[in-house]
Formats: sequence, structure tokens, C-alpha cells
Amino acid sequence: MLVNCVAYQEGQKLADIPIADISDWLAKPGCFIWVALRDAAPAELAQMQEEFDLHPLAVEDASRGHQRPKIEEYGDIVFVVMHLLEIQQDEVHVGEVAVFVGRNFVLSVRNGSQQNFMGVRERCEREPELLKQGSGFVAYALMDTVVDRYFPFVEALEADLEEVEDQIFERGSARWNIERLYALKHRSSTLRHAVVPLLEMVGKLHGGRVPAVCQASQEYFRDVHDHLARINSAIDAVRDTIATAIQVNLSLVTIEESEVTKRLAAWAAIFAVSTALAGIWGMNFEVMPELKWAYGYPMALGIIGFTAAYLYWRFRKRGWL
Repeated sequence: MLVNCVAYQEGQKLADIPIADISDWLAKPGCFIWVALRDAAPAELAQMQEEFDLHPLAVEDASRGHQRPKIEEYGDIVFVVMHLLEIQQDEVHVGEVAVFVGRNFVLSVRNGSQQNFMGVRERCEREPELLKQGSGFVAYALMDTVVDRYFPFVEALEADLEEVEDQIFERGSARWNIERLYALKHRSSTLRHAVVPLLEMVGKLHGGRVPAVCQASQEYFRDVHDHLARINSAIDAVRDTIATAIQVNLSLVTIEESEVTKRLAAWAAIFAVSTALAGIWGMNFEVMPELKWAYGYPMALGIIGFTAAYLYWRFRKRGWL
């Protein structure tokens, strides 16, 4: 579906134009076209391919979706794929935006995401001096917006992890902690899959050999690269903390199980001694000296009780009970 199609010249908006007139506007000197599509149909992409002379492989990637974040060159056109992350009902939803950047056009194709880039267009139009740089600056603005939307995702991960850490030493919370930690690990992995490939590729858009359409905006792409590096560092720190928290949680479970085992062993020892003494006096041999004694039975119970009490005191002193 077409979101908008606008022509610009010297950083100024000229007009909203129909798709059929794109070729005429592209022929005008100093003019570039910015087209935005959402969940584009194959026919729309085929029309864009014809208007902008896009490479079939890039169009195929944009139409199929589920691509790894990447930046590729097809002649003088740069093709960028980025992941759009959203939290929907405590689940991470991954959408995509594919951006075609040519000498005098920018085409963005958003798939499977409710996020929009209307604010990006408004921001660019408020800065005509920067918009003069053409399609390269628009590509930067789109990329910068996508990357900036990763920061709240990282902050949410850190906040949830702190919540789990605060409760990790509470008794009876081991299962809940493990479930939350693995959910956080999954979310951090999803974010990492969006950031790391992009981090590797954005480094090629500043310094050294740079695609012609990005030459004038190298400093801005370096800023995006710095943001991605910060996010990647934060993700690594979160993942390390999650791994440590999982190990601590498993250790606590082992300690709790050990304490239960010690309690069971202590009670088993107490009852084993009492059972042994009761068994001895229950054999009823005629020559047993206390068998016909009036106080023999109370004495036997007293010895059993004293032995059990002594063992209980010893185990409690050692912290087993």
C-alpha cells in the first residue's frame, strides 16, 4: 500500500505526486523522489522496479521478507534491510523495512510492523539544509530512527533484569526466575540479531570506500555506527548478567535441595537410633536384667527420648535442623 510519494528539490518539498509521474520527475535536474510503501503487494513492487530500475534480487528480498539485516550494493543503488522490533502482549514481534537508495530516489518498503516513519519525513522537511544532501541523508534519517528505537528495548531489558535480580534470593521463586531469565535471554537474542549484522555493515558507509549515494552523509552514518556499538555493548552486558543470574539461581536451587537432604538425613538418624533401641528391648529375652523391673519400661522410654533429644540438639547446633 502506498503511504506517500513526494518530490523534493534543493531540500524543499515540491509536491505529492502519483506513481505514474515518477519517471517524469526523476528526469528533472536536482530533483529526488521519496516513496514509502507498507505491506506492498507484488504488483506495487513490480511497478517500483520498473520506475526505479531496481535489481530483481533486491526486489525479491523486499517482497519475501524474513531477511537478515544487511546492506548491499546493486550498481549505484544501495539496498538496506533493517528489523523493526515491537513488544506485543509480552512477546517480541519482528517486522522489517527494506530501503532502496539511489542517486535521486529513496524507496522504503515496510512489512509486518505498526511502526511508521511519518516523523522522519517531517524532521527532514524541517531541515532543508540537510535534506539538500539528497537520498543519502534520507537513508541516514531512516536508519537513525530505526536504531534509536532499539534503545527503549535495551532499557526495558535492563529494567526487567534488575527486577529478577531483586527477587533471585527469595525462597520459592526459583522456577519463576528461571522462566523470566530465559524470556529475557530470548528477547536479548532477538535484539542482537537485529543489531550485530547492521553494525558490521554500517561501518562500510563511512571512511574508506563508500557508496556514491552515501558520500555526502558519511559523518551521519558514523553516528549511527556509534549508536549501534553502544547498543551492542549493552546487549553483551545484559546477556552476561543473564548467564550469571541463571548460574546463581541454579546454585541456590542446589543449596536448597542440599538443605532439605540434610534435614531428611538428620530426622532419619534420630528415628533410626530410636528404632534400634526399641528393637533391642522388644526382643523379650528372659535373662534381660530390666525385663522384670517395675521401672524398666519408663527407663527404656527415657533412654530413647534422651538419645533422640541429644541427636536433635547436635543436628540443630550444626545447622541441619
